[in-house]
Amino acid sequence: MISLFISTCISLFVVIDVPGCAPIFASLTKNATSTEQRTMAIRAVLVSSGILVFFGFLGESFLRAVGIGLAAFRIAGGILVLLTAIEMVFEKRTQKREDRARQVKKIPEEAEDISVFPMAIPMIAGPGSIATIMLLISKTENWEQRITVFGALGAIQIMMVISLILAGPIMRVLGRRAEAMITRVLGLILAALAIQFILDGLKEFFHF
Repeated sequence: MISLFISTCISLFVVIDVPGCAPIFASLTKNATSTEQRTMAIRAVLVSSGILVFFGFLGESFLRAVGIGLAAFRIAGGILVLLTAIEMVFEKRTQKREDRARQVKKIPEEAEDISVFPMAIPMIAGPGSIATIMLLISKTENWEQRITVFGALGAIQIMMVISLILAGPIMRVLGRRAEAMITRVLGLILAALAIQFILDGLKEFFHF
């Protein structure tokens, strides 16, 4: 169970991109008070956690209801996660997030509270993280393993809320270059994880 917990933590840490969310949050909330920042950080993590837990529990049932096989979803999810990894390696993901941040800033009424959009959705609970949690749950064999996966998600989300609350000081310490380097390394790890998802799906589909 410890190995499952650690591997799940690594997978979710990479795909949710905890270091990458902090600078965006700091940029979007720089005019907010510390209390407002803390409230938005907690709300963003709670909303995104609810979405990920929902898809973790009911995602497979939904797939069966619409006639999608687990093998097909593993392949599709792996490709989606791989595209996310490529964007991280070539810094396209950071650019997209910054573009979203600029769009939100252009609308003052919506910019007051960015906890649900764009922080919770799609920055934390985006297509890649939803696909990953569903894939990880689909590989579990019993409730003990499922609880371990959700426990790992909880641990990562605790790290996320801490990083968002401390986003300003973290960015002053790390700087843009260090953040870019960390993002690229995490992108490489995520690419390997995505390839494994695709291979697992192909093995299941072709029965070898």
